[in-house]
Amino acid sequence: MSAFRLRTMDYKDTLNLPSTDFPMRGNLPKREPARLEAWGQSGLYERMLEMRASAPLFLLHDGPPYANGNIHAGHALNKVLKDIILKYRHMAGYRAPYRPGWDCHGLPIELEVEKKVGRKAKLEMGIVEVRRKCRELANRFVGVQREEFQRLGVFGDWASPYLTTDYAYEAAEAAEFGRMVATGGLYRSRKPVSWCASCRTALAEAEVEYEDHSTTSVYVAFDIEEPSGPLAGFAGLEPRIAIWTTTPWTLPANLAVALNPGLDYALVETSAGPGRPLVVASAMVEGLAERLALGRVLAVFKGSELEGTNARHPWLDRASPVVVGAHVTLEAGTGCVHTAPGHGDDDFAVGRRYGLDVYAPVDDAGRFTEEVPELAGRRVFDADPDIIEMLDSAGRLLATEDISHSYPHCWRCKNPIVFRATEQWFVSMESADLRRRALDGIDEVEWIPSWGRERIRGMIEARPDWCLSRQRAWGVPVLALHCKDCGEAFVSEELAASAAELFGREGSDLWFSEEMPDGLLPDGLVCPACGKKDFERERDILDVWFDSGVSFSAVTEADHGSGTVADLYLEGSDQHRGWFHSALLASTATRGRPPYKAVLTHGFLLDGEGRKMSKSRGNVIAPQDIIKRYGADILRLWVASEDYRDDVRLSDEILARLADSYRRVRNTARNALGNICDFDPATDAVATDDMVELDRWILSELADFTGRCRQAYEAYEFHVVYHALNNFCSVELSSLYFDIVKDRLYCSARTSRERRSAQTAMHEIVKVLAGVIAPVMPFTAEEVWESIGAGAAGDSVFLGDFPSPPDQWIDQELSARWRRVWEIRQEVTRCLEQARKAGDIGHSLDARVSLAATGDDRELLTRIGPDELATLFIVSQVELTADGSGPESVGVAAAAGEKCSRCWNYRETVGDHKDHPEVCSRCYAVVAEDS
Repeated sequence: MSAFRLRTMDYKDTLNLPSTDFPMRGNLPKREPARLEAWGQSGLYERMLEMRASAPLFLLHDGPPYANGNIHAGHALNKVLKDIILKYRHMAGYRAPYRPGWDCHGLPIELEVEKKVGRKAKLEMGIVEVRRKCRELANRFVGVQREEFQRLGVFGDWASPYLTTDYAYEAAEAAEFGRMVATGGLYRSRKPVSWCASCRTALAEAEVEYEDHSTTSVYVAFDIEEPSGPLAGFAGLEPRIAIWTTTPWTLPANLAVALNPGLDYALVETSAGPGRPLVVASAMVEGLAERLALGRVLAVFKGSELEGTNARHPWLDRASPVVVGAHVTLEAGTGCVHTAPGHGDDDFAVGRRYGLDVYAPVDDAGRFTEEVPELAGRRVFDADPDIIEMLDSAGRLLATEDISHSYPHCWRCKNPIVFRATEQWFVSMESADLRRRALDGIDEVEWIPSWGRERIRGMIEARPDWCLSRQRAWGVPVLALHCKDCGEAFVSEELAASAAELFGREGSDLWFSEEMPDGLLPDGLVCPACGKKDFERERDILDVWFDSGVSFSAVTEADHGSGTVADLYLEGSDQHRGWFHSALLASTATRGRPPYKAVLTHGFLLDGEGRKMSKSRGNVIAPQDIIKRYGADILRLWVASEDYRDDVRLSDEILARLADSYRRVRNTARNALGNICDFDPATDAVATDDMVELDRWILSELADFTGRCRQAYEAYEFHVVYHALNNFCSVELSSLYFDIVKDRLYCSARTSRERRSAQTAMHEIVKVLAGVIAPVMPFTAEEVWESIGAGAAGDSVFLGDFPSPPDQWIDQELSARWRRVWEIRQEVTRCLEQARKAGDIGHSLDARVSLAATGDDRELLTRIGPDELATLFIVSQVELTADGSGPESVGVAAAAGEKCSRCWNYRETVGDHKDHPEVCSRCYAVVAEDS
């Protein structure tokens, strides 16, 4: 019976093989929704805030996405970046609340309602009814996007987000408008603004996009009436001034010609037109010679010498005097600039200095008014051919040229816009020194990346006054009144305060009711111009960038107390001209400081080939599709893997590669979990000083890895975390530690110090791994945490702290020593591969390695010992020889002895034990003990 038992014994049953319920396949699309539900039922987010109730506050203020459709990959990038930061900050010991928000007013929602009901029906509908439909649409998409954001694993106060349509928010916005009035910087004026004729409203700076636009540019001659100054001697030649413009449609509004006072100008002979000499900038003569048939220069003079010269409009019976301004440059044209104060900022500014009318004979639809009878009713962009024909008929057309140039377009309808003078409400950039104070505030903020500082600084330096009013229905009203008696339009702090009180109770719709709401007009309010008391309410609404810009008051201060400044704003780089910009101006105007301590920006989304994603190209990848195929953790891993400070690429190939990286991390966790299946850290853990040196080495490396990840999280460099994680799992763990320690875990006695030492290390590895990946891959981290059974640290990885390895793990001398061991191992591995290819050995365990080493290397290898070296090299035997010059002297031969049926090592002790003749002495000790 004994002999029969020995022959049939399966030694595999005596090994300590790994066992775990942690599945190899993540199956994230199916498992993640259940995890979300469990988090919600347990109130995890609320418990996280509760555990940090007395901790320092880290406040990331959410920039509100627009509530008008499903989320796209750009939304996912933004929200996941925020969530990674906040999850890390929470685990690092901060109270890190997240209150998501939505921008619910504005033109896109109003246009969508108009599209649904029809423009005619919308015009017949009362404004309150239009607003009601807009609110319904916005609320519907808030619900859609809320579910989609939560599916990404984003933690936050989803039950109480902030909406710019909330009564409390509108009340806070009204109060901020009142504070803006109190600064003295708010005024009403007729001046040029960016105007979309299709959407029929003024546009903010951030709502203007520049695209290529083809047009016919014209060179036009302006006659000079009674030449004087340097032209007096050439009166008989009837000199003219030559201008160039890319917008012929603005010529009906021409009121002047501008020259640069400090530039040289020349009177030049020409054969163009009737052959009368032309005034152009001297520096432009050579470049214009062929185009305008220029000849001999008759005279040269400064632009200032022609100031006040009486030029005439090219076809209208109207003066067009010569004015001067530093805005005139030599970049293009003739150096003489057609000036229409109603159609451009520079023209307006110079026109104001000279008392010129702000004339813009164009209506809201972008059509000429009756003030230009020959063009009345024509769309301005369609009128260019007619204007060119009139110029030609009048003998004023010098030349035409078809050009393609960058031209402003509406961000919503994508149509070219016009610059058109209208009555609007503005915030002055100069009143109360707003521009300088904003620029000073920029220097107080940390900009990430650093180039963001110069980007927004340049925008603030160059921007015109802030146009606050919009000619639409869906928004918070401009809180202004119009006197019915004298027509005066005015604002007041008291009016804003009473409106804020009413909005808080009933919302801003009441402003648009037919009757004046009770309690809206403050007691004693009279027209500041005539003293009368009969008013109409302003029908314009506030710029939606003012809506979102004052969220520092409506949300940050409302939630956390007056004076609270957000630690971080995080949005796409386009928000330097959008939300970052408007929030900076609003806060600086009323608080004297920026609303944020730091601003972090991410780039735009591109496909795998670096092209902008668009539906027309068919290269859009929806986050919903990614989640259905891979799961949210893979999408989040993509966010972490990219250096988001530049433009970010996304493609199926990139996602497939990330799925491989994810599997590597998951298999690392599974390996560790399987090998600690019978390990109880409370009773089985080995003290660090008593651990096997290899195990102490991996703990030192684990501490270093954790420190690098912590540092990267602090610096918002999540791609560094990704690469550190990928390398640690594939190199230090998979290629080295796990591969080497497997023999000890499987073959040593179950409760031996050697095995428990390795299990102690494995337990720490998987705990640290769960904590480090938690901000990036919360679903997987939680699954790992549960499998560890780490209940002592809470039932969620997010109820514990970010891993902080003890100081005793860190051993620089040990790490340096083992770096040399791995160099030697690499050389041994190379020699083993050569022997395998030569057919001398099969598996590395078939080999016996001889190492000829001297000096420090010999001392190092002797200290480790032949048996441990054999384990490190995954060979059966190692012999240290006395001669040789270094570790490169490696010999490989067939291992001595027989192959152990249990550990597969070749040992000369195999056969020494009659009751188990197939195993070596080490395995016999384990088998005999278990028998």
